[in-house]
Amino acid sequence: MSAQTDQPTITTELLQTTSLPMTADAILHDFSHYFGRTLGRRSVSAKAPFVYQAIVFAARDRLMERWRKTHDRIEAQDARRVSYLSLEFLMGRLLRNALLSLDIEDETAEALNRLGLDLEDVFEREKDAGLGNGGLGRLAACFLDSCATLALPVVGYGIRYQYGMFHQRIENGHQIEYPDSWLREGFPWEIERIEYTQTVRFGGRSSSYTKNGVTHYQWVDTHDVLAIPYDIPVPGYQNDIVNTLRLWSAGSTDGFNLEEFNAGSYVDAVAAKNAAENITMVLYPNAETENGQVLRLQQQYFLASASLQDTIRFWRLNHGDDFTDFAAKNCFQLNDTHPAVAVAELMRLLVDEHGVSWDDAWRITRSTMAYTNHTLLPEALEMWPVSMFRRLLPRILDIIYEINARFIDEISQRWPGDNERIRRMSLIQEGGEPMLRMAYLAIVGSYSVNGVAALHSKLLREGLFRDFAELWPEKFNNKTNGVTQRRWLAACNKGLSRLINETIGTTWTTDLMQLERLRKFAGDANFQEHWRAVKQDNKARLAVNIEERTGLRVSTDTIFDVQVKRIHEYKRQLLNMLHAVHLYDRIRRGEGDAIVPRTIIIGGKAAPGYAMAKNIIKCINNVARVINSDPLMAGKLQLIFYPDYNVSAMELICPAADLSEQISTAGKEASGTGNMKFMMNGALTIGTLDGANVEIRDAVGAENFFLFGLSVDEIEGLRGQYDPQAIIAADDDLMRVMHLLESGHFNRFEPGLMDSITQSIRESADLWMTAADFRSYVDAQVAAAATYSHKVRWTKMSILNTAASGYFSTDRTMRDYNNDIWRLEPVKLNGN
Repeated sequence: MSAQTDQPTITTELLQTTSLPMTADAILHDFSHYFGRTLGRRSVSAKAPFVYQAIVFAARDRLMERWRKTHDRIEAQDARRVSYLSLEFLMGRLLRNALLSLDIEDETAEALNRLGLDLEDVFEREKDAGLGNGGLGRLAACFLDSCATLALPVVGYGIRYQYGMFHQRIENGHQIEYPDSWLREGFPWEIERIEYTQTVRFGGRSSSYTKNGVTHYQWVDTHDVLAIPYDIPVPGYQNDIVNTLRLWSAGSTDGFNLEEFNAGSYVDAVAAKNAAENITMVLYPNAETENGQVLRLQQQYFLASASLQDTIRFWRLNHGDDFTDFAAKNCFQLNDTHPAVAVAELMRLLVDEHGVSWDDAWRITRSTMAYTNHTLLPEALEMWPVSMFRRLLPRILDIIYEINARFIDEISQRWPGDNERIRRMSLIQEGGEPMLRMAYLAIVGSYSVNGVAALHSKLLREGLFRDFAELWPEKFNNKTNGVTQRRWLAACNKGLSRLINETIGTTWTTDLMQLERLRKFAGDANFQEHWRAVKQDNKARLAVNIEERTGLRVSTDTIFDVQVKRIHEYKRQLLNMLHAVHLYDRIRRGEGDAIVPRTIIIGGKAAPGYAMAKNIIKCINNVARVINSDPLMAGKLQLIFYPDYNVSAMELICPAADLSEQISTAGKEASGTGNMKFMMNGALTIGTLDGANVEIRDAVGAENFFLFGLSVDEIEGLRGQYDPQAIIAADDDLMRVMHLLESGHFNRFEPGLMDSITQSIRESADLWMTAADFRSYVDAQVAAAATYSHKVRWTKMSILNTAASGYFSTDRTMRDYNNDIWRLEPVKLNGN
């Protein structure tokens, strides 16, 4: 019986009497059952969704029994758990990873072969789950994979967006956004858990009452929304552990108004339903309008409230309303600043809903919340107008004001009379429109604050959060990001994985430091030949994909020079474009024979409301059109804008890349993880001393990294005296590039198109200092090209990059989180 519901349950012993076989015969039997009886189909075709769905059901059954055992063991052990809150989980396709984790990929392929089907075709039928925008969401997905592989009891909490990250089409060079209807054909991995539905409040007002001489507060007259959970299994690698990603979907408490409908008011009849469902309709609604800002704030609070309520529900199963040991058994990891409102929401739940005193609730909160910061850009630190909070979350605003009052007292005791420091550190930024500083709330309410690369964490402590680091130096720590080698090498680069397995064995899939053993083969001629053959095969696969997407044929005999990531000024796709124009100019001036043939591949999406980023995409496409149509460029230079970049695209791109472009302005990129994926697959990096590039260069050695650009200190020293006009005038190559851009050469029938781009480069206020790094960048590119022309030397450097990538596994990252922040005990199945 359940401690709360007293409902009968199916016993674990009954469910565990049999275990599903993992043979091809058994998989074929289960596939046939689901295909014919559950889905009601007869004709087998890999192009239809039904083969994919039936295979997922067969795999999910095998995950389900492990999922249940994992959950039962966590509950039986009353284990300390982490709730990982993130607005993004960019999971990508799940089927290949599930089969790899269950170690039944070969058996599944054999089962389908008996029906004349190819498992690779079935993999291609799966849609990417559109639950993230870029690095933040993909990192969260890698974290969950590693936590399951390490048997750490971690539950991911996110939002089940009806429409995920938009599909990008390029029309006349412009980015055009189309809805990502990723749920149109269903999502067979998920299980709706309606019995765990939570209620999330908005609007209303705060009210107080006195009981036994004590003042209590409640949130009344609210507009409530249901949070309906959908669970997705997260399997560990061949260890029988399956953790959970729980995604919340918003629903109306009122539903359908039949009276309004019968009266002919069809829109009003479903108004409440639509208003509720809008909260989880779209990932990152455009915040250029007030309505968009309101929706974003609703999403953040919806995630935090539903997830915290769910954690408390689980706690009360065994502990009732005794929260004495709650902090000893729970940790909430806030993935960036989006879920920071969880600090105030946990206080509300403990104090208002469960009768915990303020002091005890604050002790619990500050002992359970941990905050990961992912950005150094001030505009990404989540600030909300107080007036908006007052309308949407009045009780939460009251709590934040109380937290702030007590926090200011703490500052005053440490630095008496330092009103300027109080002003800087207050959770409320005063002014004409007072604003809530959500990053500050996360710091004040957490026991741990970490950055995601050594340089990033240093800049947080010494810059952005310096005041807080002086008050609480013990809170601040670094946890350098990583990526999971299961997806980003074992699954996506089969040829290289096979070669590595044959050379050093298979233990690297769970201990990536084993790749160090490849170092002794870096100069081996036979091994190098096999290494180059794998790379050529991967480049051929990508070339086919590029032709399918763009209609352009690319030569695999060129250096594949790749920059794929979110389009943003600080990531400096613009600098890459300037280099492309520079190469074009050299070839046009007769220097083509001196240039190593190159295919430049740029891909990524711009936020719908980010006009400059969208203009950069347009300009890149205009430059590409001119380059790719010029006969003089044939066999020497191509520029490709890869459309609709996503996780599955990266799984094709990173194994094929020769040169990895990590060229952000120093001090702007928190970490980056694309740099790690490329390195792991043998690409060489050209990059600045920014984010995790610093640690990548340290790991592989300066001689195996193409460094360029100003350092953080040099950039700071240049502020206030930066003169890009003088830099351009002193550099003939840059002056010719700017002339081509400003002359209309790339936009003959679109006057003014390049103006905002060229003006931004020429302005002394250019935060990204593009002109300042141009010459150094070009010189580094010359060095990279010269090295590529010596295939033995390049191949050795490529092997050494893969060999040095062991540190950048999320397995190491998660061990660091666990050792220093979470302090979880691994789940032990079967009492072991």
